[in-house]
Amino acid sequence: MKNTHFLKSSVVLSALLLCLASPLVATEKSSPHWSYEGDTGPEHWGELSPDFLMCSEGWNQSPIDLVNDVDADTPELQFEYYSSKLNETNNGHSIQQNMEPGSFLRIPERNLVTELKQFHFHSPSEHTIEGKSFAMEIHFVHADKDGKLTVVGILVDEGEEHPVLNQLWAFMPENPGETSQEPIGIEETDLLPPTREYYAYSGSLTTPPCTEGVKWLVLKTTVQASAEQIATFKSKVGPATNRPVQPINARVILD
Repeated sequence: MKNTHFLKSSVVLSALLLCLASPLVATEKSSPHWSYEGDTGPEHWGELSPDFLMCSEGWNQSPIDLVNDVDADTPELQFEYYSSKLNETNNGHSIQQNMEPGSFLRIPERNLVTELKQFHFHSPSEHTIEGKSFAMEIHFVHADKDGKLTVVGILVDEGEEHPVLNQLWAFMPENPGETSQEPIGIEETDLLPPTREYYAYSGSLTTPPCTEGVKWLVLKTTVQASAEQIATFKSKVGPATNRPVQPINARVILD
């Protein structure tokens, strides 16, 4: 029974991790087609499949506009990210970096240890701060031993060229469903800003099936990417890859 339960949990976790960025074309052929515009855009996601119903009926959906926050002594985030071989996938909606095991986010005050599984990009940003949108957003996706997801969001301003993105973009797969693997290491901490203050709230996946129960930590300090780097990303996945902000409803945003 334990092995069966573990297998089922692993399958569910794998599906959620893929859906957070968007389904991989090669492995999700039976999934209803969705996009960021038109009849298959965000306002219609809940109509495309019974599995996507949470996209239209959920009460704790992401992203949101980060306003009306509650002052709180948010615990320190400890990033233990280590070099990993580049393993990039163009899934048709984003460029996703799949991680090798061994990198973790720790929040000692909450007894939380959660492993970095992948990170991916959106442009423009999905979250906003008091109505302000940003040029891009990076999502670092973690899962703990029980499969619960924690996502760290990094907002990106247009500005100076980012050296890490130059490394990532150099091997960017051209077409949906393609993966590029290169034997060079990269420190994901180089994509994080120097200060780690953040907003925290309970939300969801930002793509179908919009599953709720995701812990969101959005850093307040931004990083920068050049206009050319942003344009390169958009040329591969489309001009807009962001879900519009969702109602906050009764949620509390911790600051």
